[in-house]
Amino acid sequence: MRRRLLAAAALTSAALIPATLPGAPARADMAQSTVVSANPVDFTPHVLDGTVWALTVVGDTVVVGGNFTKVQDSARRTTYNRRNIFAYGLRDGVVRSFAPQVDAPVYSLAAGAGSTVYLGGSFRTVNTVAQRGLARVSVTTGARLPAFTAKINWGDVRALAVRGTRLYAGGTFSAVNGVTRVGLARLNTSSGAVDAGFNPRLSAPGLKRTRVEHFDVTPDGSRLVAVGAILKVGSVNRKQIALFNTSGATAAVLSWYTDAYQAQCMPGFDTYLRQVKFSPDGRYFVVAATGRDSAPTKLCDSAARFETTGGGKHNPTWVQHTGGDSLYAVAVTGSAVYLGGHQRYLNNPYGTDAKGPGPGAVSRPGIGAVSPTTGRALAWNPTRLRGVGVRAFQVVPNGLIVGSDTDQLGKEYHGRVGMFPS
Repeated sequence: MRRRLLAAAALTSAALIPATLPGAPARADMAQSTVVSANPVDFTPHVLDGTVWALTVVGDTVVVGGNFTKVQDSARRTTYNRRNIFAYGLRDGVVRSFAPQVDAPVYSLAAGAGSTVYLGGSFRTVNTVAQRGLARVSVTTGARLPAFTAKINWGDVRALAVRGTRLYAGGTFSAVNGVTRVGLARLNTSSGAVDAGFNPRLSAPGLKRTRVEHFDVTPDGSRLVAVGAILKVGSVNRKQIALFNTSGATAAVLSWYTDAYQAQCMPGFDTYLRQVKFSPDGRYFVVAATGRDSAPTKLCDSAARFETTGGGKHNPTWVQHTGGDSLYAVAVTGSAVYLGGHQRYLNNPYGTDAKGPGPGAVSRPGIGAVSPTTGRALAWNPTRLRGVGVRAFQVVPNGLIVGSDTDQLGKEYHGRVGMFPS
């Protein structure tokens, strides 16, 4: 307890399930020199129901999105009505007055300029004003910013990222502001106007619909990697994953490709890729996958590292197998790759969820970390109540915030939100 209180004090003084469910917010993670502690801080608040799908930080405020209705302070004395979105202090965990009215789940968040935050999800109204799937609100007051008028035609927004004056959005939509953009669009951060030159032309012939499950953008904004129910980019074949040059005015698909996700997992998955994150330097990215299948030669229920540079065919640098349990979230900090889902094991290519662990497998219930170089499990093993799984990681200067659907993290009570300090 004393160490956790010291960690909290240091932070205070620092400058700081179904296959069609969405992923978590997209943004390249910041670098950290060491692996975080396995002992969560005590001051984070608790979400009492539903699932936390999205996390972002605006100044010294953590914004949390998902599908929930109740939030409690860290001492579990005061309960707040907060539907699908709330905020708390990064340094002290105090629940903010921020409480915009959002009528359906928030699946993605991105920090905006001037103490604002972008929301993405399946909502149709924000503060009783019609604005489907996309909105920008003040973190100070919770007010909707009317100058940002972007809206999708249907479906949802599952991932957001801001780079400069560009806001990227990915999901299940097929148009933004009435302009055709299937699954992926680039918008002006101030007005929400669609970038006319950026049209990836994604499609998935034979599948029910095209969708971007998740994406990430390098810190310099020059590369974007997207995963989901994708089979083509224009006339170019790209199975479940595509890499783009986004440094210019267009969405230029690169010659980079992989056949690693050609194999089918359990029938019924139009895509089994769930989240992707670049390394802090943009040199590589890591993909987290579900699939309800296990085999040493498949990437179902795995994490895999791919190098960003170079054209043509790429094979994974390494693959981390769970043995048949889903991974939904990944964070890449340079010192570690954090993986979250409802996995029981890591290092488990020869085990299955039905028959148990194979040779060399290690127990890592619901959360774990692997070496960025080898992909092998690190000693870090805080454990969590597995549930459906971790849906969001947020790397901050002094730790790692976790969002999920359960209330036990690091062998302590933490309602759907918790933080491991550096």
